[in-house]
Amino acid sequence: MNPEDDILQFIPQRPPFVMISKVLYSGELVTRSSFLVTENNIFVKNDLFREPGLMENIAQTAAARAGYIARMENLPVQIGYIGAVKNLEINHLPATGDELITEITIKAQIFDVTIITGKIWCRETIVAQCEMKIFIRPT
Repeated sequence: MNPEDDILQFIPQRPPFVMISKVLYSGELVTRSSFLVTENNIFVKNDLFREPGLMENIAQTAAARAGYIARMENLPVQIGYIGAVKNLEINHLPATGDELITEITIKAQIFDVTIITGKIWCRETIVAQCEMKIFIRPT
């Protein structure tokens, strides 16, 4: 995947609800994205990127992986929903101007449900991590 590709072609979300900037890597089970936290982000309050934004960042990294696969197969990008979040740990909230690196790993894929683990780093420190169950709406 070319890191310069427009992220909007791979995810169903649209501004102001886009929480990843670009995909850095996408393989069979692992995908990495980056995201620059800006002051005008809807999840920034008092110059900190809040908890819902962190969870959405992980989910959108998974969405970008699915969207990339769909585009490679000439299929439309599907809409997914966070069905469950397990073992969420937030170590600290990133500030505006911080760049986040997010990695998701596919743990299981059962029909329209994908179970992933996600980790977010900021300056080589883990900011947040969790397991998510993501449901894909069939087309």
